[in-house]
Amino acid sequence: MMVVWAPAAEGGNSPTLPVQKMLNLEETMKQSTKNRIEGKLREMKGKAKEKAGQVTNNRHLVAEGYVEKFAGKIQGKIGQIEKVFGR
Repeated sequence: MMVVWAPAAEGGNSPTLPVQKMLNLEETMKQSTKNRIEGKLREMKGKAKEKAGQVTNNRHLVAEGYVEKFAGKIQGKIGQIEKVFGR
């Protein structure tokens, strides 16, 4: 969640609580962008799992990380394809 600050209602300079209505990223962000970002995050999570599995000598965790990393790459590619088609 992105935090957006707005000026105080009384015209003061102090920030108020985060204002989601001013900038709701979930509504303004295109699906292709979401897929590319989520794919990259999933890829990084998979890499971390893979490394943790290698350090702890846990083959199951290495395999799980590899699958998650691969799924992230696929999701990122889907986002790129959606961008080409204007989604």
